[in-house]
Amino acid sequence: MSGITRRGFVKGAALAPLALTPLAAAGQQTARPDRFDIVVAGAGHNSLITAAYLAKAGFRCVVLEGRPLVGGDVKSAELTLRGFIHDTCSAAHNGIQDNPVIRDNELNLGDYGLEYIFPDPVFHMPFLDGTYITQWRDPERTRAEFAKFSKNDGDAYWRMWKESGNIQPTTNYWKRRLAMSHWEIVRANFEDYHCRTFMLACPWSQHPAQYPMTGRIAYSAFNQQRTSRPLPKGGSGKLTEALARFIEAHNGVVLTNKPVVRLIIESGKCTGVECVDGSAYHADKAVVSTIHIKQLIDMAPRELWGPEFIDGVATWQPEYQLMSTNYATTVPIEYPIEGGTISPVHSEIISGPERALRFAYDYNIGAVNLDDPPQHIICTTVADPTRAPAGMHTIKVVAYQPYDLKEGARHWDNIKEHVADANLKYLQRYAPTLTSDKILERVVHSPLDLERMNPHNWHGSCHAGDSGPSQSGAMRPMPGWSHYRMPIPGLYQTGATTDPGGSVTGRPGRAAAAVLLKDLGTSIEEVVGKKESKSS
Repeated sequence: MSGITRRGFVKGAALAPLALTPLAAAGQQTARPDRFDIVVAGAGHNSLITAAYLAKAGFRCVVLEGRPLVGGDVKSAELTLRGFIHDTCSAAHNGIQDNPVIRDNELNLGDYGLEYIFPDPVFHMPFLDGTYITQWRDPERTRAEFAKFSKNDGDAYWRMWKESGNIQPTTNYWKRRLAMSHWEIVRANFEDYHCRTFMLACPWSQHPAQYPMTGRIAYSAFNQQRTSRPLPKGGSGKLTEALARFIEAHNGVVLTNKPVVRLIIESGKCTGVECVDGSAYHADKAVVSTIHIKQLIDMAPRELWGPEFIDGVATWQPEYQLMSTNYATTVPIEYPIEGGTISPVHSEIISGPERALRFAYDYNIGAVNLDDPPQHIICTTVADPTRAPAGMHTIKVVAYQPYDLKEGARHWDNIKEHVADANLKYLQRYAPTLTSDKILERVVHSPLDLERMNPHNWHGSCHAGDSGPSQSGAMRPMPGWSHYRMPIPGLYQTGATTDPGGSVTGRPGRAAAAVLLKDLGTSIEEVVGKKESKSS
């Protein structure tokens, strides 16, 4: 095994981590290096946020990450060639902007290296007939994009944009709309197929558009209208690197190459964890997990979880899965538009509303569709040139394909390169300047590879699981256990398997911190109101 160091500096790691500015770790002063107030299993962005608030409150924390680099699905690495910084999974951080951790600057993460860029345009969708819709940060300019196809659709975008700022789920108006399907709302409000396609795919949903109770997603395009799709300067992992620095600056310890394999149970209470190398870490106050519940349940005797929790885990379902291809290129993504070309950070290609409605069928039968594969294209280097050598770019192609193939998930190892070739060929119909000679290197990750890279991507689900009615709100991860406390006393859960689910929102992390701080006799309000000590 590679040597263990703080914050992911691992000699011989498969993915070379980005260098971090050294900080003194006050955690070295502890009398017992295996005993802390709080033990945190996993270092995704949510568990790091939980640990950061606990450390800010004065509790001594250790964070144990199984991989060579902290961050979970929020990290960056040189996947292709040296100097080309790719986001290993997440890229857009619009969901966290309204979280008090960022909105109210509760952790002062800017002092630890976090800086956001707010791209404009926000989103672009080209069509094979040569037309396109561009979402700009200016809502009136975006309204005009829809009005190119239909004045009524431009008016509908403007009306729904205003409505989206005041969604009140308890009123009859919104009860009906939130219970409707995404497709029903789009079909009722937009008449042109270009506009309908954009509203179905911007941003792409993890739910079939025709399913009931998906109406809220019809308004999700307006969330990014307000915030753009922010990206951390230098890579998505700058968020988790900043959180790790914060924890260490507040008397905490962050260790990598420490996969947790067992929960330590004493007198019916979780009091620590054991790692694959045999080391153990003991908690005087609590253990916090961000391990996927599908794996967590096997880390303690089944009888301690209870039959209802076990049933909840057994019936847990994944969401739409995906594959990704990361390219190092000599050109950015470019789409033809009137008067020239446009190079957005985020773009989506999908042939029409009918294709969006066929997703559920493809996934249910385990079929890889290569005829018109919907794809999300991300080119962060057009807004953040620090991520590649001068004049060079990174392009990420995210294609939506099922994990469970008719031939079995392992069949992905046989076909992933062929599927990536087909995806590129289809993309080149929309972006003709991305010719093969402009591509320096690529790395393909199938849904199975994504699960191998991060066990939390169960069945290739980068959001840890479906967020439909049976797995959202009070049902996440299962009824009775939606408030971050687990059936085993002393054990708390955060991360994408908890409410409100996946994406880079930080909400599960902050919410879990609030619950745990209350149980420890304080509150998150009291903690964030405290003045930083000079030693911090």
